Amino acid sequence: MNGEVRMVSVSGILGYGFPEASLATALKARPHMIGVDGGSSDPGPHYLGSGKTLNSSLQMKRDLRLLLRGAMELDIPMMIGTCGGAGGEPHLQACAALVREIAAEEGMHFKLALIHAEQDKDFLKRAIRAGHTRPLGKAEPLAEDTVDRAARVVGMMGPEPHLAALRHGAQVILAGRGTDPAPWVALATHHGLPPAPAWYAGKLLECACNAALPKKHDCLIATVGPDYVDVEPANPELRCTPLSVSVQALHESASPIIRHEPGGTLDTSSCVMQPLSDRRVRISGMQWMPAPYTIKLEAAECAGYSAVTFAGTRDPGLIGQLDSFITAVIEAAHTKTAALGIARERYRIVIRLYGKNGVMSDWEPLREARSHEIGILAEVVGDTQEIANAALALTRVTLLHSDFPGRLCREGNMAFPFSPSDMERGAAYQFSMQHVVRIDDPLAMFPIEYETI
Repeated sequence: MNGEVRMVSVSGILGYGFPEASLATALKARPHMIGVDGGSSDPGPHYLGSGKTLNSSLQMKRDLRLLLRGAMELDIPMMIGTCGGAGGEPHLQACAALVREIAAEEGMHFKLALIHAEQDKDFLKRAIRAGHTRPLGKAEPLAEDTVDRAARVVGMMGPEPHLAALRHGAQVILAGRGTDPAPWVALATHHGLPPAPAWYAGKLLECACNAALPKKHDCLIATVGPDYVDVEPANPELRCTPLSVSVQALHESASPIIRHEPGGTLDTSSCVMQPLSDRRVRISGMQWMPAPYTIKLEAAECAGYSAVTFAGTRDPGLIGQLDSFITAVIEAAHTKTAALGIARERYRIVIRLYGKNGVMSDWEPLREARSHEIGILAEVVGDTQEIANAALALTRVTLLHSDFPGRLCREGNMAFPFSPSDMERGAAYQFSMQHVVRIDDPLAMFPIEYETI
């Protein structure tokens, strides 16, 4: 077993960017691996459902080029988790195409591994029938028709597929959807380190310099030992502190001390944060408790077709009675849409009032609008794009040309910043699975494809 392993994460997500000087500094530390997490469910279900990447190919290619150069320079592995933002097959292939382009342009030679995470629907139905799936939280048990409706289903792999690719000699590893720490956990365990510090390091590295101050997308260096993790930012302008590291350790976890992962639980209740300098922190005391192996499923299904318009008003008379006005507008729009022969159950109108309660909606505790102007975002989601477009057009004209008590303006009520005012958004998706599937083999759901570049 190696005494220590050094690993680098360059940014929060592939394509978010990082300073080249920081990567150069990180490479001087002679890391055993460099990488970046590629995605998240935070941007919503659109990317998983549509197959489109979260960040542009220009953004991703810039980051990938620098990562590949660094990996080739030091002859170390480079790993990307959750490629393309959502980790489905289109996202994985988009990143693979960029890697091939860069390799051709730079004359690079390496063994590439592609780890697939998109799931076969027949496999999932068999798992349901066998009783191998269970819901998380308040979700209902997984049903076969939910599987059928899904535009795309991915499983969140653990570190084992990355570890298998490393053992197979791959230097560049691109993976579909996975639990965020997986690439770094795989590298640390590949070098013989125990799972507890490996998982803790992966948790900090998944968002890179979110564990440092001030927060920015930059490179984080983690040194993993048998029972500790040291972290420091590559950029000398940033620093890690016990507090900044603790805050990141709480990130995206229902419990402040327990984190469930494939195959076990990371327990941080006994962790000690020790500053080694004004910008380097050592964490010790983490524990790993094995558990039955489960894989979380993510899926997106089409919820309809969306069209939106945005307008604003600064009429104090209208702002003072905006709630009743909006209610009347929606009801009038329904009446006009019915005249077209479109049943109300075939679409829905959603209006958000920014400057009043656009962020929290009915949960907003401040009920009275205090702003001198209000932004109004109107959306219609319909069974078809044609229905959405028609219902939105009628909602927009009703917003623009409706009376209200005390109205003085005889023209329009709203200011529209865009022409055309109505914008098609296309298919709108919603997440449809909050479940795990129990498996015996951590590699079974994630086929690995090898390629010599």
